[in-house]
Amino acid sequence: MNIPKTSFGIIVLNGEPFARYNLKALYPFAHQIIVVEGAVPGAASIADEKGHSTDGTLETLIRFKEEEDPEDKLIIVTAEDEGYPDGFWPGEKDEQSQAYAKRATGEYLWQVDIDEFYKPEDMETLLKMLKEDPSITAVSFPMLTFWGSPDYIADGWYLRRGARIYHRVFKWGPGYRYVTHRPPTVHDPDGRDLRSIKWIKGKDLEKKGIYLYHYSLLFPRQVLDKCTYYLHADWAKRHRAISWARECFLSLKNPFRVHNVYDYPSWLERFEGTHPPQVMAMMKDIKEGRLKIEMRPTQDIENLLQSSSYAAKRTLLRIGSYVDKGIFQVRDMTKRALGKVVKLA
Repeated sequence: MNIPKTSFGIIVLNGEPFARYNLKALYPFAHQIIVVEGAVPGAASIADEKGHSTDGTLETLIRFKEEEDPEDKLIIVTAEDEGYPDGFWPGEKDEQSQAYAKRATGEYLWQVDIDEFYKPEDMETLLKMLKEDPSITAVSFPMLTFWGSPDYIADGWYLRRGARIYHRVFKWGPGYRYVTHRPPTVHDPDGRDLRSIKWIKGKDLEKKGIYLYHYSLLFPRQVLDKCTYYLHADWAKRHRAISWARECFLSLKNPFRVHNVYDYPSWLERFEGTHPPQVMAMMKDIKEGRLKIEMRPTQDIENLLQSSSYAAKRTLLRIGSYVDKGIFQVRDMTKRALGKVVKLA
């Protein structure tokens, strides 16, 4: 393929069962795949005593490097490699992102979560777009959130306010600097935010039918681990995260708070599309017993989606989301305008 050299950067803690499938999905398009493994302080309760994954993720990465990396593309980075005394990373993921960024030698840096996937034809389309127009400096994707099974997605007000857009691809080279993980932000050698130059926005890719497929709320252990982290992470401020996982993910007691940012109305919908090949391979391996992982039962989801009452209330919430988004955008613009006034003063 005639595509630009692309360095993929991944941060991971307890990334099973996704790790091997994700690496296999990225491999044909990668100049490098740089995986930074280990816990930040807020994730200590779901790590081992040395700051590493408890589910065999690091071992999976090492095995992939030994057995499935003929072109030597995979680079595994731990906190020990950066001079820290154990596997714990300081800070809140900025340091981890910067660890893969400083090792990147590609023309583009593509940030990926271990549980996010893309269709290969979409990746090829995007990378060819970058090859044809090297003035593009940043790309963001519209995101689909899969919930409980690949057959269902979550939607809601929080996502529709803008949280379903993920900043992922950045032009890269000498002098470029990864600044922050939240939100992912890269500056060029002149200190300019790459999204302020030539930015392909999520809505532009959505028109082309290109999505980020995020399997972030798929498996019970995965969701409980995330919620345990959110409970302890100062930035998240989700003090009811474990209660949400038990009451809204595992039992569906509140079917209008299904997204893990639970302060906003959200709902479930049936997914009618197709999945990236490596996700289908993963699910087949689970179904046929080659991969041992607990799945969430889905009968309660099916009952819910067959309910006319749920469908009617979901429609009302969709309508309300447009009003909420408008109010949010006005508040955001007002806040930014006031910030500029204060700076001028």
